[in-house]
Amino acid sequence: MRLTPLEARRVALAAQGFHAARPALAGHRHLAGTIDRLGLHQIDSVNVLVRAHYLPAFSRLGAYDTTLLDRRAWGPRRDRRLFEYWAHECSLLPLSLHPLLRWRMARADQGQAGYTGMRVFAGERRAEAMALLARLRDEGPLAASDVQTGRAGWWEWSEPKRMLEWLFYAGHVTTATRRRSFERVYDLTERVIPPDILSLPDVPEAEAQRQLVALSARALGIATVAELRDYFRLDASDAAVAIARLVEDGTLLPADVPGWPPAYLHRDAKSPRRVNARALLAPFDPLVWERARTERLFGFRYRIEIYTPAAKRQHGYYVLPFLLGEALVGRVDLKADRAGSRLVVHAVHWEKAAPEGAREALEVELGVLAGWLGLREVSWVLSPHRP
Repeated sequence: MRLTPLEARRVALAAQGFHAARPALAGHRHLAGTIDRLGLHQIDSVNVLVRAHYLPAFSRLGAYDTTLLDRRAWGPRRDRRLFEYWAHECSLLPLSLHPLLRWRMARADQGQAGYTGMRVFAGERRAEAMALLARLRDEGPLAASDVQTGRAGWWEWSEPKRMLEWLFYAGHVTTATRRRSFERVYDLTERVIPPDILSLPDVPEAEAQRQLVALSARALGIATVAELRDYFRLDASDAAVAIARLVEDGTLLPADVPGWPPAYLHRDAKSPRRVNARALLAPFDPLVWERARTERLFGFRYRIEIYTPAAKRQHGYYVLPFLLGEALVGRVDLKADRAGSRLVVHAVHWEKAAPEGAREALEVELGVLAGWLGLREVSWVLSPHRP
């Protein structure tokens, strides 16, 4: 199947939910639909604006009650609909995906997955990790700071943290809740994940990977091999086998887009005649998290500059791309000044092709964002200018 670059962009936007009008009042059903469509919400602890896992639903639905997401993720067991695990980085995932990721947990348990510094606990230091697991069983939920044995540096994990993270990766524990500081509190998996999910049979590796790639393809609409693999961070060889099976059963259709590497279209992908979106996107939104795809789809080169020294930043600290219509037309450096109840706009950088009216559209979206965050006003460090 042959698509133009514009058709491919529309397919991608529709797959991500940007073809639909925002609901007048977003509730449980809308949030559940967004979570199901995307398959995961990547977690990031930076809170200069709002934590990243809240933003994908806002970008698609507009203002919604974030406590709905909190209850799904960290509420009482009876309210749980999501769990935390390493998928596309650490993410919130629907509970239905738990059986599809147990093979990754098993690999971690055997020392075949996870960061090098964690793998030692699968082997020679396993007894230490099991002792910590026993402590959790006896004492109840614990955070790394509750068992801290020394002060780690900013970029380092303490020994208890590395043990807990291996136990987490291997599926022995999961996140019970998050503290106000966003520190993860761990507990035994069987005390957190609902029993009806835990009782589901394990899915064999190859079948689980096939289903994960199918979910990736549905969420992306059209994608290259690298993008299908990246969504759930699969190994190249595992992804290749899964893609071949999905082509064979007709779930994936080979697609040719000028200027693209070989790509695949999900058989259920929509191809709207046009998309009329307006959204600010988190740096970790699945529409833009794969930077090469973002550049290929939108001609928009995007890099996060949080870890870049201030003097070397081009666009700012926490910069959100602005989607208007079918294009990324600018980038906005934002901060929530909670003490002053202001949404601070540090800078706006427009693309050359930004249309007339883009500034006014951005001002509307910033007003919606400020209201959602409970901030009284939008404060521009520099006066807004027309693109």
